[in-house]
Amino acid sequence: MQKDCLSPRQSLCVAIMDTGTLKNLIGLSREQLAAEMAMIGEKPFRAKQLWHWLYNRGETDFAKMTSISKVMQARLAEHYVVARPEVERDLISVDTTRKWLLKFADGNEAETVYIPDEDEVRGAVCISSQVGCTLTCKFCHTGTQLLVRNLTPAEIVGQFMVARDAYGEWPTPDDQARKLSNIVMMGMGEPLYNFDNVATALKIVMDGEGIALSKRRITLSTSGVVPMMKRCGEELGVNLAISLHAVTDDVRDRIMPINKKYPLKELMKACAEYPGASNARRITFEYIMLKGVNDSAADARQLLRLIKGLPAKFNLIPFNPWPGSEFECSDMKHVKAFSDILQDAGYSAPIRKSRGADILAACGQLRSESQRQKCSRLAERLKAGIADEHHVFPS
Repeated sequence: MQKDCLSPRQSLCVAIMDTGTLKNLIGLSREQLAAEMAMIGEKPFRAKQLWHWLYNRGETDFAKMTSISKVMQARLAEHYVVARPEVERDLISVDTTRKWLLKFADGNEAETVYIPDEDEVRGAVCISSQVGCTLTCKFCHTGTQLLVRNLTPAEIVGQFMVARDAYGEWPTPDDQARKLSNIVMMGMGEPLYNFDNVATALKIVMDGEGIALSKRRITLSTSGVVPMMKRCGEELGVNLAISLHAVTDDVRDRIMPINKKYPLKELMKACAEYPGASNARRITFEYIMLKGVNDSAADARQLLRLIKGLPAKFNLIPFNPWPGSEFECSDMKHVKAFSDILQDAGYSAPIRKSRGADILAACGQLRSESQRQKCSRLAERLKAGIADEHHVFPS
């Protein structure tokens, strides 16, 4: 169902990030926030006060920051805002998965998804790092939307803050009470192609005096940007997931063009060298099950040879169809047989239960709704023979 009405709290917090001449404080690092305070003649402790209100309390109104004097509140309001992305659409699946279509200041959009665990007590927020994607993986709907731009730190951390607004999780509850318990950087885009902005956002999320989400509760998924993997482990120390999806270079070249640049041998070497990987913190290998492409028993045995010696676990993903896709999902008997081979070898290999497919929120289905609508309008114009140079590439 579609949620057309936002709560008063949500309505306040999801202001459009088009802030005019006022600077948005969300997304600034601690050092940047301190520098902003110095620019308006304030001492460093003001930055610490603000940090608490922004990221621990989730407050957006300077006038409600009660530990700050009214004079200072007025000065802050003259120069700054505390803004979230605008919630353009809020959908809830029959299985309680929730998807937000978020609009940014320049009119571009991205999707964010909350995926509850089976018990629906806790769950993960799936966050996007780019508008569109540059990788063009053949099985992924997002890959059909070409890269528009990278998201900023404010736009990345703002996605998680919008989710917290929606579930009333301010101030930060204790770890056991938190419904939004995890973050997965598995939304639109390749996070390692926007590493600096992703890193700034995740450091804000992990800061113990703010949102305070442990690095052990954050997973970054990459399609295999080999040169950036070690840096990710060293600077962030978050869990690593690899979008693998094939066990030979021939197949992976076909369905994931990035493999031509960073083939499997290089990718596996980077996995072996990932800082912090251990049996306690295993690398997750994501594997989408494509009928007749990568789902045979021979593929499963080759997968075991490929990851031999790595602290690994698997996440088997039934393919989620989308309009125009050339693939079909493997039969469940083949998926189960594939899983059994991996588990018999001593590895965890659960079959992911598809969530949110009815609202196109399942794995590989994310794509800006505005892009769908623009493409549909373009198709209509082309059919009518009225397209011109201004309508060839939807913005």
